[in-house]
Amino acid sequence: VLIMDSITKVAPEDRGALVISASHGGASSGEFALQVPLHLVFFNDAGVGKENAGIAALDMLHDAHVAAGTTSHTTAKIGDSADMWYHGMISHLNPEAEALGLKVGEKLSSAVLRLLGHA
Repeated sequence: VLIMDSITKVAPEDRGALVISASHGGASSGEFALQVPLHLVFFNDAGVGKENAGIAALDMLHDAHVAAGTTSHTTAKIGDSADMWYHGMISHLNPEAEALGLKVGEKLSSAVLRLLGHA
C-alpha cells in the first residue's frame, strides 16, 4: 500500500500498487492515475461537487478496468494522506472496487487491510 498526499507522485515503479492518494477524485487526478497501471486507487471525494466533478476519476478508471474509490471529505482532509488513512470513511466506489469486496461506509484502512488479508 502506497500512501501519498498527491496522485501526482505516482511513478512507473508503482505499477500494480494499492494507492491511497489524498488528492481530489476529479478528472485531472484520474489522468495521473491512468498513467501507471494500478491495482486500486483512492481519492478524497472533495464534496463531490457540481456534476460529480469530485469523483469523476472513478468513471475514468472504471473505463480502464481499475478499481477506485473515494473517502468522504467530512472524514478526511484533502491533501493529507495520513488523515485519510487513519480517519477516512469510504464514500464512493466504482464497480471494480465493489468487486473486490469493498463497501461504502467502511473505514478505509480497515477495508484495505481486510483486502490484503490482515485482521
